[in-house]
Amino acid sequence: MAPRRATGPATPPGPGLEERFGTRWVVWVGGVALGLGGIFLVRYSIEEGLLGPGVRVLLGALLGAALVASGEWLRRQERQSGLVGLPAAHVPSILTAAGTTVAYATVYAAFALYGFLGPAAAFLLLGVVALATLGAALLHGAALAALGVVGAEITPLLVASDEPNYWALYLYLAVVTSAALALARVRLWRWLAVTAVGFGLFWVFPGIADEAAGTLAPHLAHAVAGFGLVVLIVVAGLYFGPAAMPGRIDWLSSGAVAAYLLAAALVVLARDHDPAALAVFAALVAATVAIAWRSEAAAGAMPPAALFAVLVIISWAVPREFRELVYPALPNRLPPEPSQTDIAWHFALGAFFAVLFGATGYLAQGRYQRAATPLIWAANAALAPLAILVALYYRIYGLDRSPPFTGLAVLAAAWFAVATELLTKREARPGLASAAALHAAGAAAALALALTFALEKGWLTVGLALMAPGIAWVAERRPLPLLRWIAATVAVLVLWRILKEPRVVGADVGTTVFFNWLLYGYGVPALAFWTAGYLLRRRADDVPARLMDAAAILFTVLFASLEIRHAMNGGDIYADRGGLAEFALQLSSGLAITIGLERLRLRTRNIVHNAAALVLAALTLLGIVFGLFLAANPLVTDEPVGGVFLNLILLGYGLPAVLAIALALSARATRPMPYRAIAAAVSVILALAYLTLSVMRLYHGSDLTSGPIGDAEGYTFSAVWLVFGCVLLVIGVFLDSKPVRLASAAVVTLTVAKVFLLDMADLAGIWRALSFIGLGLVLVGIGYLYQRVLFPRIRDQRPVISNQGEALSS
Repeated sequence: MAPRRATGPATPPGPGLEERFGTRWVVWVGGVALGLGGIFLVRYSIEEGLLGPGVRVLLGALLGAALVASGEWLRRQERQSGLVGLPAAHVPSILTAAGTTVAYATVYAAFALYGFLGPAAAFLLLGVVALATLGAALLHGAALAALGVVGAEITPLLVASDEPNYWALYLYLAVVTSAALALARVRLWRWLAVTAVGFGLFWVFPGIADEAAGTLAPHLAHAVAGFGLVVLIVVAGLYFGPAAMPGRIDWLSSGAVAAYLLAAALVVLARDHDPAALAVFAALVAATVAIAWRSEAAAGAMPPAALFAVLVIISWAVPREFRELVYPALPNRLPPEPSQTDIAWHFALGAFFAVLFGATGYLAQGRYQRAATPLIWAANAALAPLAILVALYYRIYGLDRSPPFTGLAVLAAAWFAVATELLTKREARPGLASAAALHAAGAAAALALALTFALEKGWLTVGLALMAPGIAWVAERRPLPLLRWIAATVAVLVLWRILKEPRVVGADVGTTVFFNWLLYGYGVPALAFWTAGYLLRRRADDVPARLMDAAAILFTVLFASLEIRHAMNGGDIYADRGGLAEFALQLSSGLAITIGLERLRLRTRNIVHNAAALVLAALTLLGIVFGLFLAANPLVTDEPVGGVFLNLILLGYGLPAVLAIALALSARATRPMPYRAIAAAVSVILALAYLTLSVMRLYHGSDLTSGPIGDAEGYTFSAVWLVFGCVLLVIGVFLDSKPVRLASAAVVTLTVAKVFLLDMADLAGIWRALSFIGLGLVLVGIGYLYQRVLFPRIRDQRPVISNQGEALSS
């Protein structure tokens, strides 16, 4: 019999719903109720005038002291009875937290509402309460910390005043926040630090738009004080902060710094870029850079710092747009045009930010063990200066030509180029390659901006497009993977601009055929993307190279299509019209580009070229079916076709027929039979349509639908179709092309059906006889050709049996 396996003590079941309710939930709710009850009692006495101010403050102090004393007494009794650690809500902690909340409210009311206390006394008492809360939380645990801090932070909302004193409010919040952050540091409660910082950011919003005299300074002081507390207590590896993990970015350190930096930026935006607010914000941005330089844990605050700096400059650069979003019905709130002093001040501020991020982003390379941090610095160095440059240019010159900004852009390009070269020559370090790639992209972007600043407005699209081959060329010389993706991103940006305004420059696209803004807005980007794709494919046929190839094909098709649209509609690409000529040119260009892609894909073996050829061929086929034979068919639209031979029929059906057969021939050795058969069939159908409509043009004039079809015309149809079938047969024999011979058979079969079904009934006299005679002669000739050339008859070679029984050849 197997021995019984030893088992440990059974795990006690967890608390049930009733136990949780009676031991935890009701105690927590009761603690919150006690704290709020004390605050509401003070508020009720104020509203009803029941007690004097001094009595209210005294009663509040007594209530807070009683709650704290009760909590401490219960805690000591609990320790003596050995009941510490029961799985229930800690009643002593709850009572102590409620008491500290009432104490906060009492001191705040005595200072801010009644003036019993001066700033010094209020600060002293609030500090005492904060330190008492800190000490109590060290004894009672997280419940006290949570309720005490939340209660203290919401106290100013509950004990309100008709005349807010922002200095008193922010002094109170500074004491509360410092106590909460100190407690969070001692106990390493990250959630408590997040709560305190979140409330600190929240308290920026009340009164931020109050334009009363003297109300700007306390808001700025609150942002500076919170920023300083975070730097001293929260940021890992700095001053009194916790130890930093080597090579790691701490989200709490970075987020806390960014939160108060956001507070300063909000004050700047709310106060219309007041010089004092701008100075404080600039100082905090510089401090953020210095902090991130000293402590890698705070490096995550760098992207928000750059973003906020750029947004501050942009909010000044486009104030009318910003204000119209906020005050759409209040035109008097729109800001005036900037003065020269205002322009000089913001230009200096933008230059400070650009140099700060650009220089530190370069100098920070090679200092870190992981790639993430130097990449952050490099991204700020490349993106922030260019964004600031564009914003200042827009505000000062309004997208007009600007030689000064052209010079600045060239100077920035030179700096980025030199930085790229220096970084690529350094010893390999984490993130160095990506940093070099970002600086190289910055050089290309700055050159594109220089073109934009120097030329007309529409050249921004051209400048962005010209960035692509430049970046691709740099990527070939300096094989930095990120550069390839940046080049592809440029193509996406150009496409986005084109989608916003297909005419590139609006209504000023011009009316000159071909030589208009479509040539620069589509032709130049297409050429740039073809070049960039070629350069990228020389190293690898990867996703960026394929994206560039796709952009090149797309812009080539758009360029051809829009130029045709422009030429056929007097420069209006949005015109609600389109005849046979436009359809013919559009479809012919589609076929021509498809033929070019078919030839190109044989050399490149590129999946994008292959897929684009198939897609464009399918779209062109749909256009032929629904455009040439339905929407733009002159038999349907009654559109005059023009001259006898040089007319819309030749353009609309003859030219596409030639291109379709050229497509079928170009794909003979590369595409499967169904593809070639469809191309050949389309060519035959278009050619047959051309011949038929040309015959109608001879008999009816330019208006094909005028008058009935006579006997001579009906006979001509049959004769022309037969000749066409014979020509196809000869071509098929010469080229040894089965699809062409099958097309010939189809045309001949159609002619036979017409003769027997239509001509027999409709034609009369000599025309009916000639129709059948001609058909018979042609059919006999076709049969003779098949027998003698294509399938020559094999002579009968029956074996002869000799006398000896051997089989001999005759």
